[in-house]
Amino acid sequence: MKLFLPFVLIPFLLMANEDRPPIAYNYLAKKEVHNFINMMVNTYHFNRSYMTDVLRHAKLDRDTLARYTGRFKKNTTVGTWERFKLHVVNPETFDEARRFKKEHYKTLRRAEKIYKVDMNYIVGFLGVESHFGNYTGDYNILDALSSLAFHPNRMKKLFKSELKHLFLFAREKKYDIRKLEGSFAGAMGCVQQLPSIARKFNSDFDGDGASVWDIEDCIGSIAKFMHKNGWKNGRVVAVPSNFNGKRFRRLKTSHRRTISTKSILKAGIKPLAPFNEPRAYLLKLRNKTHDDVWIAGRNFRVLTRYNNAATYGMAIHLIAEQVK
Repeated sequence: MKLFLPFVLIPFLLMANEDRPPIAYNYLAKKEVHNFINMMVNTYHFNRSYMTDVLRHAKLDRDTLARYTGRFKKNTTVGTWERFKLHVVNPETFDEARRFKKEHYKTLRRAEKIYKVDMNYIVGFLGVESHFGNYTGDYNILDALSSLAFHPNRMKKLFKSELKHLFLFAREKKYDIRKLEGSFAGAMGCVQQLPSIARKFNSDFDGDGASVWDIEDCIGSIAKFMHKNGWKNGRVVAVPSNFNGKRFRRLKTSHRRTISTKSILKAGIKPLAPFNEPRAYLLKLRNKTHDDVWIAGRNFRVLTRYNNAATYGMAIHLIAEQVK
């Protein structure tokens, strides 16, 4: 199953742009908005007056729209490795991760047993996505997704689908759709799920109703995600290599396609810890002065199914390694 967020949603990107707040906008003047309303009424049986009223009051979020218009700029919505090291992969986060694991150990252990996943990687997910539930975003999700669904941008089709799922999610949960807050791209809660993913991986892990903002439910949701995407306990995740040069150019690197481990060894790249899989993802993390080169296995790809970036998966891995 291929399912991921197309952007990294970490704390240093979550806060709203107070210098350019959402402004009033007449969405009902757009034909495509009326087409959307008709679809929601005819296909999903929403009340037409409700749909019209909600979208009449939706605002244009210029900050959100600016992130997805024009030419794609690398690292504007995907964190660089230097950014991750500054804001997430650092001693402060590691200390916070250890405290979180201790405080929520019983819930983490239960998720580990039920879904047969490693609790330390659940901790890693929560650390990267929301600093353990402390930063869940303060963008109005309706405004953000309406802006992205009905204005030209490179991911308009996706965001129009997510706006549909937002209406369905709010109805299913009996939430006021106008008051939901999250990231600039419409992701919600302590593991920053887009509405479609929240609907699919919603988890009531504490027995009081599923909530994307409840930390125990988020633990269950991530464990469920890892299990569904093929995590296998005992498999290697990632190991560092012996490369100690400045820039690595010997082989193509990718977290999406594997190459044979033999080819990696022939190129003089050797794992500094046991690696027993016949094929591997060769990863390159760019620092200011040099590249870090890692050799990763199938479990690493599970991490990047949630967010399609090697930096993202490696940040989770390094947090997990620190709390083992």
